[in-house]
Amino acid sequence: MKTPPKTFHVKSFGCQMNVYDGERMAELMTAEGMTAAADVNDADLVVLNTCHIREKATEKVYSDIGRIRKIAGKSGGDPMIAIAGCVAQAEGEEIVRRAKVDVVVGPQAYHNLPALVAQAAAGTAALDTDMPLASKFGRLPARRRVGPSAFLTVQEGCDKFCTYCVVPYTRGAEVSRPFAAIVDEARALVDAGAREITLLGQNVNAWVDADGRGLHDLIRTLDRIPGLARLRYTTSHPNDMAQGLIDAHGDVESLMPFLHLPVQSGSTRILKAMNRSHGRDDYLRLLDRVRAVRPDIALSGDFIVGFPGETEADFADTLGLVKAVGYAQAFSFKYSPRPGTPAASMADEVVPQVMDERLQRLQAALGRDQRAFNEASIGRTCDVLVERTGKLPGQWLGKSPWLQSVHLIGDHAIGDLVTVELTGATQSSLAGHVRHAKAA
Repeated sequence: MKTPPKTFHVKSFGCQMNVYDGERMAELMTAEGMTAAADVNDADLVVLNTCHIREKATEKVYSDIGRIRKIAGKSGGDPMIAIAGCVAQAEGEEIVRRAKVDVVVGPQAYHNLPALVAQAAAGTAALDTDMPLASKFGRLPARRRVGPSAFLTVQEGCDKFCTYCVVPYTRGAEVSRPFAAIVDEARALVDAGAREITLLGQNVNAWVDADGRGLHDLIRTLDRIPGLARLRYTTSHPNDMAQGLIDAHGDVESLMPFLHLPVQSGSTRILKAMNRSHGRDDYLRLLDRVRAVRPDIALSGDFIVGFPGETEADFADTLGLVKAVGYAQAFSFKYSPRPGTPAASMADEVVPQVMDERLQRLQAALGRDQRAFNEASIGRTCDVLVERTGKLPGQWLGKSPWLQSVHLIGDHAIGDLVTVELTGATQSSLAGHVRHAKAA
């Protein structure tokens, strides 16, 4: 038996949905009377909230477990270790067998974490990787105080089955949360201090309720919540980008001019091999429709380099698409096989040296465009949401409507919306001169 933990630390990896899940797990344990520890080394319970998207994700989890135990052993401690998230879902009993952890809980079952911790404290390793039909969200505690920007999961799972992706296997089928539950949580977040809410989902724009309302209907309802100044959403799939959602970018004032719309490759041949269900030209026409209603929109994307069978001509198509779009920001990665996915058994692997070289060329192009977008923002006047203090005395850091980091100097408070003239730019951030503030 172990002493029931009194303190906990949650360490989340990967996407914003994992950040949201980590916050909710922390709220669960706080509701049980436990206290959050700022440092992993000071916690009786360490929760590693894992992501399976990155390369060698499973091995990194085992490495983290070993590191925690090594540090704890030097100080005479023996923390309880819980593995949550997508690696927990994918590995299940193997983690218990190999790493001798106390708790393994999948992303659809973390509402059971307090009971699993109690079971582990009683001396039995606890495992729950079920994907129940019943919603976990109704079993979570009320939202506590949050910062000026908050995440809100509205949809989980994926039915797209891209050949490289494990999400359908670790998160399950697409499920949309009820309309009323989302609106209630959004109001609670605003009451707890949020001025900006980002709606989350593996395919967030696939959200639909029992009455057939889509994400654009939800956004228009949330737009009417007093005190909510900004709305965003991520991550979207091109096939679910309905005209109603595109139109919302043109006439919903709180919906920020930013769209993250992954394409993964600029080659229609590779997109077909990925089972992306859209071609290069489909994607570009879709962006044209978005820009027609919101010409100043900042576009973001995801790219995979070195997918099996990718030729130099295919990669040239990707570079050409990047040049045609002019992304404000983007994420790019080398392909790495995920066990159990169709792409893992595909022939014509791209050798690592070629992948490395292509990734460097792609990131140079994306970095060039990000800098150009930021430099084109100089002279604009916009509202910036102050999120935290900066590294320098009197410095603050906030976000522009286009999700750019903006550094400010002045007498502000977290949560202020300040009207700023953008005066300087680097590839990763902007400098701004405050015109006036709108207090939180």
